[in-house]
Parts: sequence; structure tokens; C-alpha cells
Amino acid sequence: MRAHDAHPDGHDHSRPADGHAGHHTHGVSENADSRLLSGALGLIVAFMAGEVAVGVVAGSLALISDAAHMLTDAASIVLALVAMRLAAKPPRGGYTYGLKRAEILSAQANGLSLLLLSAWLTYEAIRRLISPPQVTGGLVLATALVGIVVNVGATWLISRADRTSLNVEGAFRHILTDAYAFIATAVAGLVMMVTGFARADAIASLVVVVLMVKAGLGLVRESGRIFLEAAPAGVSPEQVGRALAARPYVTEVHDLHIWQITAGMTAASAHVLVAPGEDCHAVRADLEAVLAESYGITHTTLQVDHNPDPLLSIGPRPEEHCGDSHGPVHRPGPDHIS
Repeated sequence: MRAHDAHPDGHDHSRPADGHAGHHTHGVSENADSRLLSGALGLIVAFMAGEVAVGVVAGSLALISDAAHMLTDAASIVLALVAMRLAAKPPRGGYTYGLKRAEILSAQANGLSLLLLSAWLTYEAIRRLISPPQVTGGLVLATALVGIVVNVGATWLISRADRTSLNVEGAFRHILTDAYAFIATAVAGLVMMVTGFARADAIASLVVVVLMVKAGLGLVRESGRIFLEAAPAGVSPEQVGRALAARPYVTEVHDLHIWQITAGMTAASAHVLVAPGEDCHAVRADLEAVLAESYGITHTTLQVDHNPDPLLSIGPRPEEHCGDSHGPVHRPGPDHIS
């Protein structure tokens, strides 16, 4: 039976449930998020221009790499702002969820840009370790100290936005990584001033690279899970299936799918069989409450049917009931999965 076929008892037991009536509220409004991100963008662009000039004068790869990273910071915030606007557009045409995954595209682009930039910086840093140029340590230290202040300010602004959005989180990780990078650059500048060890500049760049790779891989992995329709981290579909099958009057749960439409917006669908003669609507309401209260899943579509008497007898399950079933079948009983 398809999800919207009429059931023989004359009732429609397939209904989407959404505890938020299709709307998603965040701790901070989208307009406030936009203002916070725009403020961080202004700080970064202003400082980045000055840092490039000082980096060229001082001959510091660490400063230039920081400026390059800040360029990706600025791009990540612009991308986040654009994605935020697209995601806010209502569903239309074939985009039945709207453009909410534009935010995930933005997060993945942020992660990939960090990885690509880290590859270039690794090459440059190794080249400078082999043949270190002269670097003006005093300029590097002074600029890095100002950079720490600017990045702390930008990080604070973005931290106040809604970081449950992977889009905002991607921009936040960009900025936070840059703050750590400036600390490494400041240390390198101080070392060069005190000891004259020119390779400290390249070593600081490699420290930045490690941080960039860590942040980039995290963003790519998290956004990739959403694109691949994986269940959210920390939510086990097997555990959810067992919990649903253990509810009163439920005889079987199959075709259970749990996925994220975008960060913080989890959906689930399943085909549920109920004991003959029981109230399918009441069972569905009970399962929706379990999903919402125990797992935070409020976007649910449950197809609920009565279990025909032959399915309750001992013997193989007739395949014609659901010939294209996907995934394990959950039935009542201790850890009963088939």
C-alpha cells in the first residue's frame, strides 16, 4: 500500500505531523543573525586590508596566510548571509522544502575552502622552512595582536547568532580558527624579535594549517551526512524502531527513515502496523509524541495500517503487503529486529 492509498476501513491513516506547524524558531531571529554576521564581516574586511599591506612590508608569510584566511572568513560570512536569505524563502514549485539546504551548501563550501587553502599554505610553509626569508618580527607581532582583538570581536558577534544552523556554525569555525592563527602568529613574531629565528614564521603557518584542516574536515563531514540523508549524529534508527515497536498495540514498524532536511530540522517516516480492531489514529498520535519527546523529531509522516489477521499467524510474512520495504523490520519483544 502506498502512503496515500485509501485503507480498506475507509480511514486515511497516513498524515504528516509537525509540532511547529511548518515554522522553525531559533534562539535569535534571522534579522538579528544577519546583523551580527554583517557586523563581523565589517570588522574582518577592514582589518584584512591593513594586514595584507603590513604582511607585504614585513615579508611575513604568517601574516599573508592569516589575511588569506580572513578573505575566506569574509567569503564564508557573505555566503552564510546569502544562504540565510535563500533558506528563508517559502517552498514553491518542485522545492517542497524550500531552499533550506542552501545553508548546508554554504557550510560545505566553507569546509572545502578551508581544506584547499590549507593545502596551499602547507606548500608555502615547507618552502619557507627550507629557505627562510627575512621577516620583520616587530611588525608581525604588532599586527597579530591587533588581529587577535579583531577576531575575538568578530567571534563574539557570530557566537551570539543561532549556531544550531550549520551555515552559521561554518562561519563561526572560520573566524575562531583565524583567532587561534593570530595567537600562533603573535608567538612567532615574538620569537623572531627575541631570537632572530626566522623559521618561526613558517612554523606558525603550519600550526594554522592544522587548525584549518580540523575545522574544514568537521564541516565537510557534518554537511556530507545531511546530503547523504544520514540520521543525525547521536540518533540511532535501530533504537528508535525498537522504541516505536514497543508501544501499545504496535505489531510491526518497517520502512523507518530518519534524516535531516537541514541542521536542526530532523524528519522521520515509517510504516506502522497496528493490532486488528485498535484505534490507528490514537496509536499514531502516541508514536508522534514518542518521537517528539524522546528524540526531538517533530516532522513525521507515519503510515499506520491495521495488521491483517494472517500476518499474526506463525509463518513467513506475505511479501505483497509491502513488497518494496527498506531496512530492518521491528516487532515487539526484546531486541526483535528482522
